[in-house]
Amino acid sequence: MSEEFRIVALVGKYQSADVAEALSRMAGFLQGRGLEVWLEAETAQSVGHAGPVRVASFDEIGEGADLVIVMGGDGTMLTAARTLAGHTLPLIGVNQGRLGFLTDVPHDEMLIRVGEILDGLYLRERRSLLEVELWREGACVHSGMALNDIVLSRGEIGRMIEFELHVDGEYIYSQRSDGMIIATPTGSTAYALSANGPILHPRLAGIVLVPLCPHALTYRPLALAQDSAVELVILGSRDAVVHCDGQTLFEAREGDRLRVVRSLQGVTLLHPEGYSYFAVLREKLHWSALPHLS
Repeated sequence: MSEEFRIVALVGKYQSADVAEALSRMAGFLQGRGLEVWLEAETAQSVGHAGPVRVASFDEIGEGADLVIVMGGDGTMLTAARTLAGHTLPLIGVNQGRLGFLTDVPHDEMLIRVGEILDGLYLRERRSLLEVELWREGACVHSGMALNDIVLSRGEIGRMIEFELHVDGEYIYSQRSDGMIIATPTGSTAYALSANGPILHPRLAGIVLVPLCPHALTYRPLALAQDSAVELVILGSRDAVVHCDGQTLFEAREGDRLRVVRSLQGVTLLHPEGYSYFAVLREKLHWSALPHLS
């Protein structure tokens, strides 16, 4: 067994009976291999008991663990990735959700695949993050981070919002639409894809902008360099909202400036040996699927 991983932390989807059972099995499997197992604090509270494992906060996990196994869906992985972004420990995703672009280890193979990774049979991949700041009257009033995307949207109002787009300090255009998606290559297969954005391979260093239902059809998705600084300036009297990975939210007002750049931090994912990004796309997007016969 590889000596690289001695302390393994488990993070699970909250309030899920299936995940609770899988966490228990995984903890027993890891302990059977002589590893120390930690359970993330909110996960432990949600499943009702920790068993013979240490309960640890995300900060403690970031400082002391060697590996994190995330059991849930992509949303659970997004939360863990953002929270642990300031640390260098790698993450493994076990799919207990529906889609599973980020949690690529199948639930029914989790012990086999995790065992192989512990034996050193894995592929290591670095994914980029985005940082966002909301500036109002010369002060930063909100900030956040995203693995998938930063989204400016009209929120609950039923009318379009208006904003200016600037890239690297240069004015690009003014747009009336439902908003704008600013996505990483990882996020190009999430909300951006549903809005007809392009798929970017995770090794491609870039940022993609995808307009949401623009008033004019000439506004198209735009791919930018990885070191680009994107700025959206809110126009008009209608307030807007900003989402980070669809999980955190803050409001934007007229005159606010939303600044998005690629983060210096990143997320390290471990995949089972033989992992293929294109195989994931074929499976999740049903490419080359046979037609259903009625």
